[in-house]
Amino acid sequence: MHQKLTTEEMHRMTVEEFRESEKLPLVVVLDNVRSLNNIGSVFRTSDAFRVERICLCGITATPPHREIHKTALGAEDSVEWSYHEDTVECVKKLKEQGFSIYAVELAHNSIKLGDPEFKIWNSKLALVFGNEIDGVQEEVMAMCDGFLEIPQHGTKHSLNVSCAAAIAIWEMTKQLKTDS
Repeated sequence: MHQKLTTEEMHRMTVEEFRESEKLPLVVVLDNVRSLNNIGSVFRTSDAFRVERICLCGITATPPHREIHKTALGAEDSVEWSYHEDTVECVKKLKEQGFSIYAVELAHNSIKLGDPEFKIWNSKLALVFGNEIDGVQEEVMAMCDGFLEIPQHGTKHSLNVSCAAAIAIWEMTKQLKTDS
């Protein structure tokens, strides 16, 4: 008989232990994401993979907020985050700090996630995820070092932003992972 693990058996970190732990050198940038549930889901995924921090930009809501908490389940307390009124200014600062910037967006010359030719050469990476309707702003895309695309084989051409973030963060984790 199989049994689910108890919380104690999972040996999960406390929020304090998480804050002190080594992080994946990955920053997630949310460019005008409207849905509070999507924002909360990105926090939860970022906690799961120990993302360095999240930059909440433009109309993207910030914690504390009941609707963000519903999907974040407390990850908004463990994952470092900052608010930036303008995504362009946020990306400029990240570039000045030595981050390579990739938008997860369908674009000309995008690289498909999982492509064996794609290798991260810079150990500091930022992924930009855009608005649920309009995607990443053109002005922000113009500043990116490249574009990443999630291969899809159905009739739809996009995924929910929180699903796309989970897939992309997982794929980057495989390349950036340090000892945990």
